[in-house]
Amino acid sequence: MLVPRYGHTASILNNGKVLVVGGYGHGNILNSAELYDPTTGLWTPTGNMSTVRYFHKASTLSNGKVLVAGGVNFNGTLNSAELYDPETGLWTPTDNMNTQRSYHTASTLSNGMVLVVGGYDFNGTLNSAELYDPATGFWTPTGNMNNVRRLHTASILNNGKVLVVGGYGLNDVLNSVEVYDPTAGLWTQTSNMANARWLDAASVLSNGKVLVVGGYGSNGNLNSAELYDPTTGLWTPTGNLNTERSYHTASTLSNAKVLVAGGVESSGVSNNTELYDPATGLWTQIGNMATARFAHTASILNNGKVLIVGGLNSIANDALNSAEIYG
Repeated sequence: MLVPRYGHTASILNNGKVLVVGGYGHGNILNSAELYDPTTGLWTPTGNMSTVRYFHKASTLSNGKVLVAGGVNFNGTLNSAELYDPETGLWTPTDNMNTQRSYHTASTLSNGMVLVVGGYDFNGTLNSAELYDPATGFWTPTGNMNNVRRLHTASILNNGKVLVVGGYGLNDVLNSVEVYDPTAGLWTQTSNMANARWLDAASVLSNGKVLVVGGYGSNGNLNSAELYDPTTGLWTPTGNLNTERSYHTASTLSNAKVLVAGGVESSGVSNNTELYDPATGLWTQIGNMATARFAHTASILNNGKVLIVGGLNSIANDALNSAEIYG
């Protein structure tokens, strides 16, 4: 990349390019954005956001624009939101969220709206949720979760509902799970995971189940993985990772396997990668990344390869500008 960064976002555009936005690097919170072109393998700058931010969320809308919302900067937690137009390479402000939030999730629903959930606003962890309507450019509150949570995961199920898993609550790590119904605007609690976890990763598999893997539990990093079946609402254990980890990425590949990359393990920052095979429920260690990293992003390109970008390679070090491709 042109700029080292972590706590950034990476979004696949309709033209196949990857938009990387914001983050933290070289002692500064960033408003810069850049584009990766898979056909050339090169990065080019694009328009800057109006607000510096990191630990925000980015969502690709049905109209091809990218919505960036929330995050944090030196002034505190943000409720501002901006829209990126790939046709012009420029950002425009849109309606502010009702609640300032960082460490939240954002999910683009089948109706085109964006559901933003939970997070943290410096007064504490949130259970609120709100919807962004691209047609009007406005945010409206929707039903609150039953539990406050931040640094959780959110997965869109094949039935259009959203599964929110784990995270950090008031004072502890959560194993609770909730499902959001966009039709009713309400949350329903479903069965708990076997292991409380945050800083984990969740992937929707080709069979519709959700794989939750790794993370940080009550006693440290986890190597456990669990499967959620939306038809039964139940969790079942599956094969353990070979290496316990948190703050990693997980990507569902075109061959239905799941690639887990990097993160923090007991011995430090990891460059280790593993593949999960849903057919066997087992993990296989594969080649290491060139650079150990956590707090990075992983994007599945249109050619099926995975672009891994930025992050940190030491808890005390500055951000990375390196990128690598799997596949």
